[in-house]
Parts: sequence; structure tokens; C-alpha cells
Amino acid sequence: MSTPSATPGTSSPAAAAPAVVMLLVCRPRLRGHSRADWGTVVVFGIAMAGMNGLFYQAVDRIPLGPAVTLEVLGPLALSVFASRRAVNLVWAALALAGVFLLGGGGFDGLDPAGAAFALAAGAMWAAYIVFSARTGRRFPQADGLAMAMAVGALLFLPLGIVESGTKLIDPLTLALGAGVALLSSVLPYTLELLALRRLPAPTFAILMSLEPAIAAAAGFLILDQALSATQSAAIALVIAASMGAVRTQVGRRRPKALPESP
Repeated sequence: MSTPSATPGTSSPAAAAPAVVMLLVCRPRLRGHSRADWGTVVVFGIAMAGMNGLFYQAVDRIPLGPAVTLEVLGPLALSVFASRRAVNLVWAALALAGVFLLGGGGFDGLDPAGAAFALAAGAMWAAYIVFSARTGRRFPQADGLAMAMAVGALLFLPLGIVESGTKLIDPLTLALGAGVALLSSVLPYTLELLALRRLPAPTFAILMSLEPAIAAAAGFLILDQALSATQSAAIALVIAASMGAVRTQVGRRRPKALPESP
């Protein structure tokens, strides 16, 4: 299963490693930005940190399947509310049905706090999509992302110090954290930022519903985990929704043919 660009838990030094890597690579310019620019970066960093921290709180209390299903409601709701085209309602409904089936569809007896954390993580995920797009428009390359990740790291650093203590300065732990940061945060967040410069938020939000489907498929292909008929149907629904959303967007951008002159 893949969380929103799954970032290591808050108790690990890897929560700060992505920010360090991005700052070293991008070396963003800190001067010359407006108050609105800084506000966008700060909110983006808070959303990024919140969606991961809240999700880990959720899976500590409820099963992974229902947690992912509840969390994906955030991007799907964004795709519905932000889109101006009725057809996107169809794609969002298909994606929601697929994710619901993939999550097992069972919500009876869930811990209320865990369900609340999952829904809150979904809301933060929606905010992450919106402010990732805004950050990409306001800052060149990945400079805004690097600064936002630093904001998120500062939010989680006190928790990491309290939970891990001296483990934070262990060289092996730091090396592993840097490796995990590169693969699970730096690359995904950067690619998502680039994608949101070219895709509208509603389309991107529907594409995010592919994550649990991809995780289930990876478990089948790599970990030899069996897929039931229901899970296979769920993956098909999510893929159909994502393909439909992309085709709709491509159709909107395709220029109309000019009438031939007589």
C-alpha cells in the first residue's frame, strides 16, 4: 500500500531527511518572495506533514484497508468540488467504488478516533494537492517544495526527538533515513509537483486513487499476494476512472480544427 507519497513515520529521523536532501539539491533562494509566496509554502508544508502524521495515527488504530479508503475520500471530494465538468463526477464515483471495494468495504466497529484521523488525513491530502499546484506556479523548479518540506520537518522534529532520542544521531540510522527519503519522498513529491504544473487539481486528485490499486497489484506481482475477484474488479474500476479522467483532460486541451477556407 502506498500512502500519499509515503513518508517515514514521525518517530524516525527520516521525517527530516527529505527536507535536508531537497535543500542541499535545490538550494532555494530565500529572499525576494512575497508574503503570499511564504504563506503558500507554509500551508503546503503543514498539509504535507499533516497528511502523513494523521495517516500513521489512523493505521495505528484501524486496519489499513478502511484507513486508505477513508483517506482517499479527500482527493475524490476535491475532484468533485473543484471540477466544472459533470463527467468528472462519473470518474470520481467509479474511483470511489473501486477504492471502497479494495479496502474491503467494512467499516463496522472501527475505532472512532482512527476513522477521524483517516478522514483528517484525507482533508490534508486534498490541501496538499491544491497547495502543491500553487507552490509550483509561484516558485521555480522545486524550490518551493524544498522550503515546504523544511516546514514539515520542523513540525515533526520535536516529536522525533521525544520518541527516538539519541537514535537520531546514529550514522546507520541517518544513512538509511536518507535513502528512504530519496525513494519515498524526494522523488514522488517532486514528480507530483511537476505533474500539477500540467494537470488540473481535479484530474490529479482522481489519479491519486490509483495508489491503493497499484499497491495491491504490486503485492500480487512482487510479494505473491493473491488477489480476489472483488479486488481485481476494484482495480479495474480505479484504472478505468483514471483513464477516463486523463482522456477528458486531453480532450479539453486538444485544439479545435480550423474550418477550411472555401
